[in-house]
Amino acid sequence: QVQLVESGGGLVQAGGSLRLSCAASGRTFSSYAMGWFRQAPGKEREFVAIITTSGAVTDYKNSVKGRFTISRDNAKNTLYLQMNVLKPEDKAVYYCAAGRYDTGSTGYNYWGQGTQVTVSS
Repeated sequence: QVQLVESGGGLVQAGGSLRLSCAASGRTFSSYAMGWFRQAPGKEREFVAIITTSGAVTDYKNSVKGRFTISRDNAKNTLYLQMNVLKPEDKAVYYCAAGRYDTGSTGYNYWGQGTQVTVSS
């Protein structure tokens, strides 16, 4: 079992950057693929980025490719999401999740509580 705690959200102007972190408890972090998902008000939760257990393979939602970078540090039990050139449409609650390498949320058994990202135009 793993517990996840996100941090790093906040308010930023369009074009700005934020770095989200997800700290995992337990000694099994490296055995899980990890993902970042987001949910905007009135919308369903959607895939943003995913990463394999080693970090060697990643995948991104088309609209964030080239702007967002997912990474992980297994020695620190931490997942990251570097977000650059933020747009108002990136505003959402961002969640990290642990499970299998899958762009669907059903592939993930463990979820953090979420961190709010707000982008002003």
